[in-house]
Amino acid sequence: MFAYTALAYLALPALWSHYEHQKKLAGLPMVTVTAQGIPGDPINAGLIGDERDVLCAMQAASWYPADPVTFKSSIEIVGSVLLDRPYRDAPVSNLFYLGRHEDLAFEKPDGKSADHRHHVRFWKVFDQGEEKRPVWLGAVTYDRSVGVSHYTGAITHHIGADIDAERALLAADLEAARMVDAKYQVTGIGPTLTGRNGGGDPYYTDGEVWILRLVVACEKRPDPATIIPSPSATELKDQIWHDIADALGK
Repeated sequence: MFAYTALAYLALPALWSHYEHQKKLAGLPMVTVTAQGIPGDPINAGLIGDERDVLCAMQAASWYPADPVTFKSSIEIVGSVLLDRPYRDAPVSNLFYLGRHEDLAFEKPDGKSADHRHHVRFWKVFDQGEEKRPVWLGAVTYDRSVGVSHYTGAITHHIGADIDAERALLAADLEAARMVDAKYQVTGIGPTLTGRNGGGDPYYTDGEVWILRLVVACEKRPDPATIIPSPSATELKDQIWHDIADALGK
């Protein structure tokens, strides 16, 4: 088992690194950073479409735009957590990618207050990708509680470790709303069992980024989204990853 794992994850990474559907992504980093320069949440999702397509699709999937971080919104999120009351468009803290904070942020409430929520930040990285449409990269995670950063001591949300589950939830919501024309993988940070985000929270991932090609002008797709396959080496790597994750109880 050890030799098999070493072969798959140490000796052959070049064989399952793939950007054939978005070639310009090959030179980009696949992790965000905090304002202090600490590695943050990894990039694990992407969208294809202009800003109107993104806003319409996320609304159709019942993900709400996050309020900007202001004194008023900060007080409101504290009240939501302490008083256990809803705040479906609570602000998210800034993360940085390619030298700037997120262009768009969305969330999906989970329970009554803002201490539990699904949320995603998106950065527009290209005006035109392989499909001649804008390309957005995002980091989607689940806020499981409010606490203190392990690194800075600041008050922050703590994320759930299974970030692949959050990526799958976002994709499922957009597909259920018929907002996805096609989907495919590109390589992200690579398989990671012991990752830590900017607050010191652990995470694990198969290291892939699922790119969702959105429908144009919110015209719902009548059929399920087309799945564009990954290279054989990547599919083998994913099978090995899931076997290892299952064996470790991930």
